[in-house]
Parts: sequence; C-alpha cells; structure tokens
Amino acid sequence: MIKYQLVCAHDHTFDAWFRDSAAYDAQASAGEVLCPVCGTSEVAKALMTPRLARRKGADDAPQPVAAPPVPATQPQPAALAAAMGQALRQLRAVVEKSCDDVGDKFADEARKIHYGEAEARGIYGQTTPEEAEDLRDEGVEFVSVPWARNDG
Repeated sequence: MIKYQLVCAHDHTFDAWFRDSAAYDAQASAGEVLCPVCGTSEVAKALMTPRLARRKGADDAPQPVAAPPVPATQPQPAALAAAMGQALRQLRAVVEKSCDDVGDKFADEARKIHYGEAEARGIYGQTTPEEAEDLRDEGVEFVSVPWARNDG
C-alpha cells in the first residue's frame, strides 16, 4: 500500500491510500478519486517528501508537519457528509479488491506479517479493542477505517 497526499482543483489537500501507483493512476483517470471537502474529481498528487529508512537507534521522534490551510469557505455539512460517504465507499471497494479478508484473524495475521512469518500483503478484517491495543503496543502498523455500507 502507498499513501499519497493529494490536492484538488480548489486547493484542498488530503491523504489517500492505494495498492500501488498504478492503482492511483487508474482510479484518478477514471474520476474515482474525489476530494472529501468539495467532492471534485479534479485531483493530483501534491508535492511530498520521501520517507527514508534511518539507521537503527537514530532519533525516531516525529518531525513537525505544517497543517494544510483551512479553506476560507467551509463546505455545507450535507455536501461534506455525502463526499465522505462516497470516499469511504470507494475506499471499501479498493480494499476489498486489492487486499485479503482475514476476518476475525486480523490480529494474528497482522502479527505474522509484522514479524516476517507471512508474506507482506494488504489485509483487512476485524479485531477486538484489546487486540488492537496489543498490536499498537507491539509496534504493528495498521489503521482502523469506518466500514461504509455498499448501497449498490
């Protein structure tokens, strides 16, 4: 999976995850990548700095990052909710298409991948709050995403 910072034609910036750069290119050219603020499909990759691996023991403190500017006009709540719902449905479709559903074995499979006992790949599934906390304590990287209903 790869995370891009994107910017829309109205200068709203946001982050989005894709299986790889080809998946982003295909979705963007099909108009499937939408700005969560205004809903436009006119988006492009923003200038980003690469994440470089550091020597073990190097200072791992997070570096400060400037927050994106707040638009002068805020979107209407209904438009924002609609755009967010659409973005979450699109995310769900991408995840279901490109990742393995491991169901309630998510924590076990995430650990196997983290410790090199299983092939590195995108997975999704369910876990209890306690299992999620244990994964965080072990340094296993994952993200919880609201699972939007598929209406179609």
